[in-house]
Amino acid sequence: MRWPRWVALGTFLLVLTIVAGSSWLLVAYRTGPHTLRNFAGLAALGLAIAALGLAVARREPANPVGPILGWIGAIVTFLAGRDVYYNAAVHDRLPLDTKVVAWLSESGWWLLVGVAFLLLYFPTGRLVGPQWWPMPVALVVLGIAQQVFGAFAAEPFLPPLEDWPRPYAALTGALRVTSDVVFFGFLLLCLAALVPLAIRFRRSTGQVRAQVKWLGLAGLAAVLYPLVCLAEIVVTGSSGIVATVFGVVALVSLPAAVALAMLRHDLYDVDRVLADTVSYGIVMVVLLGTYVVAAVSLGLVLGRDSAIVAAAATAICAALLAPLRVRLQRIIDRRLYPPRRAALQAIEDLQRRIHGEQAQPEELESALRTALRDPGLKVGLLIPGTSGFVDATGRPVGGAQLVPVMLGGTQIGVLASESSSPAVLKAVAAGAASLVEVTRLRAELSSALREVEASRARLVQAGDAERRRLERDLHDGAQQRLVSLGMAMRLAQRHLGDGTVDVDGLLDQGVAELGTAVAELRQIAHGLRPTSLDDGLGAALSAITQSLPIPVHLHVPADLPDELATTAYFVAAEAVTNAAKYANATSIAVRVARSTGEVRVRIEDDGCGGAAPRPGSGLSGLLDRVAAVGGSLELRSPAGRGTTVEAVLPCGS
Repeated sequence: MRWPRWVALGTFLLVLTIVAGSSWLLVAYRTGPHTLRNFAGLAALGLAIAALGLAVARREPANPVGPILGWIGAIVTFLAGRDVYYNAAVHDRLPLDTKVVAWLSESGWWLLVGVAFLLLYFPTGRLVGPQWWPMPVALVVLGIAQQVFGAFAAEPFLPPLEDWPRPYAALTGALRVTSDVVFFGFLLLCLAALVPLAIRFRRSTGQVRAQVKWLGLAGLAAVLYPLVCLAEIVVTGSSGIVATVFGVVALVSLPAAVALAMLRHDLYDVDRVLADTVSYGIVMVVLLGTYVVAAVSLGLVLGRDSAIVAAAATAICAALLAPLRVRLQRIIDRRLYPPRRAALQAIEDLQRRIHGEQAQPEELESALRTALRDPGLKVGLLIPGTSGFVDATGRPVGGAQLVPVMLGGTQIGVLASESSSPAVLKAVAAGAASLVEVTRLRAELSSALREVEASRARLVQAGDAERRRLERDLHDGAQQRLVSLGMAMRLAQRHLGDGTVDVDGLLDQGVAELGTAVAELRQIAHGLRPTSLDDGLGAALSAITQSLPIPVHLHVPADLPDELATTAYFVAAEAVTNAAKYANATSIAVRVARSTGEVRVRIEDDGCGGAAPRPGSGLSGLLDRVAAVGGSLELRSPAGRGTTVEAVLPCGS
């Protein structure tokens, strides 16, 4: 069903036509500055409403709300153009029949019909129930009846035609009673259009309820208009520019709220706006009453025209403003902004239970889910060493709507939700920042403790495996050779005097076996600590890089402590070996830098990247070796962009 879009386009073109024709009349007949100002304001308003209707119809082509907005804009523009023609007819004698004026005199009521239709069909484009279908028909029928009976009214025409005679006699008798019944019935029916809107609000949730609240906000502006007028009269003695500006705002607020609700209902938090509007409205009423009472009371004592009276009344209002607004805001938040209040109350309760040792900070997520009735809400923590945000159990946290949690200007986490409004989440994030920080620190500490325990287990396993390897290497290598050497020496000893054994050959064989055993023992000892480190870390690294087919650039200081040099050697050796074997690198750089309190070992290559520490791998062993001396190891290996291994080792000076 696409007809609403075409109707909205038609009304918009009609508005443009009326504006163009009326503008030509203004230029051709010079109707005066007052008429020009009135037409400019109303025409701009009508054109804006029609444009909003067209935008809504383009967004939702099957929804009649767009054409209804266009209808309202067309009526406003028609009324402005009608007044332009009337003024031109009065001053320049343009053709105008009093019968036409009579039949068009009640055209403004169709504006009220348009508003009633908006209340009936907003925001879904359907009536709230099938039983309400007679109401739109009755509105149109009574609107036509009001237009007809208005042609026979006894009152004079409105300016500038107040001197023109009425073409028809006034209604009398039963027709007059029928006219009054139609008038009051029409007004009651327009007011009754609020009932299905209230029913829709009570039945709806989520987006529809938020859209209805935007319309309610516009209605609230209309309710506040007389209060603003009264306030200006009390303060200045007359209703002037303030009341006029607020009246225009109240008039514009209805189509603006409808368009905002239909196009971007989630642009602002409507609950927050509604609560603030009600709060400031009540504050204005209370302050206005306080000002009147103070001014009258002091005026009886000091005189009505005394400047002291005005100053004292103003001071009393100023003294009441801040505490009144804060307390009133809390009360209204409980009624009109329950999500924010419920969430902040849940945070306060959790903090109180934590101080009483009855709860843990990790219960924050569960408490917020219950308070906001949002089972999908997650609290993400920014923990060093993790990629992205994780929850208290270490699971990744993500989503389309992430609200940052800031503490001291630094982001420490996020609130993730698909259903709660961003404004509510921002308020909750500000209130929960301290708990999020405590949870984050506890999670970071728990992660570090788990890593320490895992590292200890891996070190024990590695030590056991290393001892088994040493036992096997000694048993299968040097031990066997030494046993064989002992047996040969014993054999030579027994046959030394009888000449039956080639003693010289046995001794030569023994020397060879002894040399082989020594070489094997040296090789085993090299795995524990390379003897080349006796000449410094640079010499040890040079010894392992000389045989590589890839150029390795070394930048190594000469004054490293022995325990750090050993760890740095194994880090560099493992990283260089991996780069040479698996990375397809063409260049490797090893940089060791010592600064106050730490030694940095950085190995970079230009290979294929994609390296990752796997359980049991050499890189995993390096993590444990570095952690054992209180250091940290970082691996950066984006695919296709090389690999960087950087170890930070603490040192005493």
